[in-house]
Parts: sequence; structure tokens; C-alpha cells
Amino acid sequence: MSQPPAPGYYEFLDFNAPLSDARAESIAGTIASGQPARIVDLGCGWGELLLRALAMAPTATGWGVDSDAETIKRGRANASNRGLADRVTFTVADLSAMPEPADAVICVGADHAFGDQREAMRSLHSTVRPGGRLLLGTGFWEHPPTVAQAASVGMAPDSLHDLAGLVDLAIQAGFRPLSVQTASRDEWEQFESGYLADWESWLISYGHTPGADDIRRMADKHRNEWLRGYREVLGFAYLMLARPFSAEEPIE
Repeated sequence: MSQPPAPGYYEFLDFNAPLSDARAESIAGTIASGQPARIVDLGCGWGELLLRALAMAPTATGWGVDSDAETIKRGRANASNRGLADRVTFTVADLSAMPEPADAVICVGADHAFGDQREAMRSLHSTVRPGGRLLLGTGFWEHPPTVAQAASVGMAPDSLHDLAGLVDLAIQAGFRPLSVQTASRDEWEQFESGYLADWESWLISYGHTPGADDIRRMADKHRNEWLRGYREVLGFAYLMLARPFSAEEPIE
């Protein structure tokens, strides 16, 4: 018997976050409306939001960085297919080497690379030029979690704030919030179902083959953690944050 192929890798997701197409288009339009010269996406995955923003900002250049070579490969292919390859660079790297400040910065689901949320916002503040924008996508507790609910996403109950506390952290880091949005139940369900679909579609065809029990266990474990653990407890916020000019910084 020939070896079955590996399950897909984010094949059913446009974004590696609970983000609808409509919200993504709106966010990309807001980023582009600031007429940025340079847009940076930290922890970009395959850079879908970055590419959409670049398509709406025809004079901007972009840079996406992620440690996952497979998702970077997908981003490069998508950029080429959309005629954007000459305006965007995708780099395989971790986020330890901070880039030069940019007019617009995207960081969705990658702030953990900088430490806790307080440390992340302080670090991200330095990546945004005065007058620039940061789109931060990060978690918060919709309701105070039990120890078991927090553990279902590998956290403790005090690992995250509520939404108001999260916005407070952004202000304390030197940002002003231009927009506060949160993922809807539908966005969460589309995201979780899409994440699981790689495994489930594989099991339909290859569930009888050696190794299938491991795939089945992983899928069932994740689904149980979602449905019996963090569903409607873990929220995801999209904060559009501005870095104001200081008294020492000229307004261009």
C-alpha cells in the first residue's frame, strides 16, 4: 500500500485568525487610507492581510516576516499571482530582530513573540513611526475563565485581560485607540472549522490507513478543547492603534 499524503496545511483558511473577508477588507482599507509608504506584517503567516492592504495602497511597499517557511512560501506565491511581488518581501525569520519603524504595522496573533501583552505593546510601539498605525490582533477574556477553560488554550486565568483592560494596556504603551473590534461567533466558528478541516478532509479519504488514529486523536482533542473549553470565553480583538506625535517630534 502506498503511503498516504500528509494532511493539508491551513488549506481551508484565508487567515490564520478568526477574521471574516468583510472585516479584513475593511481593515485593509483603513490601513491604506493613511497612505503608508511602508507596511510591515510581523508574524505574517502567508500575509493575506498585508497583500490586501498593498492592493489598496498602490504606492506602498510591504515586508512580511514569519518563522514558518511553508506559510512564507504561500505568501510569495500569492503575491506573484496578484502582481504584487515587486512591492512586497517575505522573510523567514523570528521576530527578535525588529525592523525599522514603518508607517503601518500589522501584528495579528503574534504578539506572544514579544512576551506578555504589556511587553508586546511596548515593543510594538517602537516599530510604528510617529503618526503611524498598528493593527493588533490579540486575545482577551470575554468572561473570567475557570482554570480548566484557560488551560484549554495553554494559559492561566491571569494570562489575559478583559477587553477594557486590553485597551488600557495599549494606552499605557503610548497608543491611542482608533478602533476596537472583536471577532464574532461566526468568525470564530469559521476559523475553528477551517483549522480542523485539514485533518477531517484527510480522514474521509485516509482514515483507514496506518497513522490515522493519531490524526483522529489530534482533531478530536482540538475540537473538544474549543467546544468544551474556550468557546465564548476566549475573545479575539482587532485594535487599530495610532502612535501620536510627541512634543519633540515634528508633524510631517
